[in-house]
Order: sequence, then C-alpha cells, then structure tokens
Amino acid sequence: MAQLSSAQVDLLKEAHLAQLVTLMPDGSPQISPVWVDTDGSDILINTALGRVKSNNMERDARVAVGVYDAANGYDRVVNIRGHVTAITEEGANAHIDSLAKKYMGVDTYPLRNAAETRVIVRIAPDNITGR
Repeated sequence: MAQLSSAQVDLLKEAHLAQLVTLMPDGSPQISPVWVDTDGSDILINTALGRVKSNNMERDARVAVGVYDAANGYDRVVNIRGHVTAITEEGANAHIDSLAKKYMGVDTYPLRNAAETRVIVRIAPDNITGR
C-alpha cells in the first residue's frame, strides 16, 4: 500500500473538491465531484447508498481520486489509484456533518435526505502521484 506524504494529507484535509473515478458495469469510467477526507492513511468519501458511484464501488473496488488546489494546481496536487476496503454506515451521519463544516462552514449538513442511507467509503491507496 502506498503512503500519503504529510503535504498530501494537508491538501486532503483542506476544502478542495475531489474527482472520484469509479467503473461502470461495462468497464467505462464514471467521474463524480465529491467532498474528501483522510485519516492520514486512507481516503474517506461520504455518499449515499443507491447512487451510481456507490453502486459501482460495491461491484468493483477499483477507484481513482484526484485533488488539486485551485490556487496552485501545478504544485499542490495528489492523484490516487486505490481500492475500496470498506463501505459502512457507522459514523456516516456525523462524518457528513464534519464535511459540511469543512466545506460549507455549517454544523449540520443542510441537504440531508431522511430517505437516504449515508455511508463512509474507505479507500486504501495503491499508487500515489503528485506534489
């Protein structure tokens, strides 16, 4: 497993949108802009069950995640190829609230839909490039 550098962890902890690439049933790529987080070793994505990206990751664990600093995208970028190691409901509602604080400056995620089941997707990096 590849290791994130401290600079890459810092970038992932900041409020930059990530591009999450999953694989469709026919093998074609599907890309989604997502909020991103890290625990220092794995990448954490919060989504809802039943979405295209969550269905794709349940079927095929191979993913890619790209994050760059819009103010300095040539020097502050990280691209990760990895695999999903877990999709869990545990802690997902609190996690989306923490992401809402990071990205929106609010304490509670305002777009919560009671009909959706939130999940945290844990991604282990296999290959990391970027500065």
